[in-house]
Amino acid sequence: MTKALIVVDVQPTFCESGELGVAGGNAVAERIADYVNAHRSEYAYIATTQDWHIEPGAHWSAEPDFVDTWPKHGAAGTLNAELHPAIKALNIEHHFKKGQYSAAYSGFEGIEDNTDRIQTREEVEAEQSAGKTLANALKAAGVSRVDVVGIAESHCVKDTALDAKKLGFEVTVFEDLTVPVSEELGVAARKQMAAGGITLAESR
Repeated sequence: MTKALIVVDVQPTFCESGELGVAGGNAVAERIADYVNAHRSEYAYIATTQDWHIEPGAHWSAEPDFVDTWPKHGAAGTLNAELHPAIKALNIEHHFKKGQYSAAYSGFEGIEDNTDRIQTREEVEAEQSAGKTLANALKAAGVSRVDVVGIAESHCVKDTALDAKKLGFEVTVFEDLTVPVSEELGVAARKQMAAGGITLAESR
């Protein structure tokens, strides 16, 4: 069975002292890096996703409700939108930027972009139309099973995993390699993922 690993949104913006910092984010980044270093040969394809917001509309708000609207975060071109240093050091080949002009919780909404360009809306749409998507990349690599890790379990990890399942992949989320925004939201996300047919497991 050909496997892929998707490392979701492990960026300083979502770690301690980031604009939307999640408790335990830095520790999860280090654990993911250790896991990749130990298990890299098991994967035919490894990709990262990043929030790379340029003008995401109402997703950013000065008065966020923390449900549909959020403080400014993942701003394209800023240091906090880069990959976390522990992940950057892995030299992963494939990177998908998402949310340039929308909310985009799922990595499957992103486009492959290994640069730090600030693209126009038209450029983003053209690349999506050209098929530079995670779904196409996984299919081209012959992947049938996807392991998902990253930040935050309750939001972008959950949505990426659910989209992978809808696309027909066997999906596992490693619970020790992700962290939710809050324990309450984490419990709800795990219930939703389990109900969606996603395997929840430990990486060890």
